[in-house]
Amino acid sequence: MNDKYLTVTALTRYLKRKMDTDPHLRNVWLRGEISNFKQHSRGHMYMTIKDDQARMQSVMFAGNNRTLKFRPENGMNVLIKGEISVYEAHGQYQLYIQHMEPDGIGALYLAYEQLKEKLSKQGYFNSEYKKTLPLFPERIGIITSPTGAAVRDIITTIKRRYPIAALTVIPVLVQGPNAAKSVVEAINIANNRHSFDVLIVGRGGGSIEELWCFNEEIVAEAIFKSEIPIISAVGHETDNTISDFVADVRAPTPTAAGEIAVQSQVELQESIRKNHRILQRELERLLLTYQNRLKQLRQSYAFKYPEQLVKQKEQALDTAVESLTKALSYQFKSLQERYKNLHNRIALQHPEEKIDRAGARLAEIRKRQNISMSQILHKKTIQWNSLVDKLTLLSPLETMKRGFALPYDAKGRLIKSITDVEKKDFIELTLSDGKLSCQVQDIEEENNVR
Repeated sequence: MNDKYLTVTALTRYLKRKMDTDPHLRNVWLRGEISNFKQHSRGHMYMTIKDDQARMQSVMFAGNNRTLKFRPENGMNVLIKGEISVYEAHGQYQLYIQHMEPDGIGALYLAYEQLKEKLSKQGYFNSEYKKTLPLFPERIGIITSPTGAAVRDIITTIKRRYPIAALTVIPVLVQGPNAAKSVVEAINIANNRHSFDVLIVGRGGGSIEELWCFNEEIVAEAIFKSEIPIISAVGHETDNTISDFVADVRAPTPTAAGEIAVQSQVELQESIRKNHRILQRELERLLLTYQNRLKQLRQSYAFKYPEQLVKQKEQALDTAVESLTKALSYQFKSLQERYKNLHNRIALQHPEEKIDRAGARLAEIRKRQNISMSQILHKKTIQWNSLVDKLTLLSPLETMKRGFALPYDAKGRLIKSITDVEKKDFIELTLSDGKLSCQVQDIEEENNVR
């Protein structure tokens, strides 16, 4: 009877095996909203995925969430790929998330972050590539929509601050699928004309979808490669686009772009007046200084009593000449005394005596060298004769002088055994005083050979 009843563990494991073998539950694509999000200290993410009518416990382990380009938050709509299984300890099914990305607006944000990271690694945002804006631009190109509020704000601001600048509006699309291409073409046209000192690229505010053309890679590349300095003026101050990071200068608003592009004529005039006052005061100060100096020179002793000054200088010159003469005389006597001392030292060390001593020493060295060489030659001669005697005893020629001969076959090989020849073979015997040509008549083997 007891066999009819299962344990909770057994039933749970049975259900888990059923789910794990169901192909529909092994590859689940799900859209939902995040709630109850929590990230464990070990990196695992726990959350609930829900919609209007149901919810599901979910987990994304650290190995899978490590590559996420965004941080999940409560209320965020997401697209999920994962699998369904049973968590045995609680006896409930849950979703094991393998991949997750933001849904809707989040997808654009993800693309934005990915492009931003890519361009940053390529150096598009580096400060060393930023071009300096001209201080007083004469020709300014405005790349934007000709009908938007942004172009009016830019033109009004520049005309108010710096009316002598020539403005050219290059109309482009700033929204829609063809907007990015339109902006790129306008930047290239402006560079090819070589007629602008600075470019302002941008538009008024809007949603992320409306500003998206300024987050396109082709626009970022065109801004980066532009030879003309570019001011990015996209949206409001809180809007940040890829163009803002790549451009040489980022303006928080189109109006601010006009202020950044040119100097204020009012401020320039005030600066000129201020510098004029400073320059005038400085000139007056210098003039007063030189006047005082001239007055001092006119009242100096040299101008009042020039004859007395000349006499004083003449007397000082005589004193200097006398001092110089005495110094030269002392120097001459000192050099003479030094010369005498050197002459006496040379006389004490005459070179002829040194040559005689060196010659005697050389003769003694040569004598010792000859004796040493004779001894070495005698010793080597004895060693040579000893080696010659040893070689003579071992020479085969000496052996042949005692009546021995060396037999060779027709090919000149030494015959060492009777097996090396056959009957009627021609052989050659080498004696101490010549050679004999012979023919083998008979071969006799001796068994007592050891």
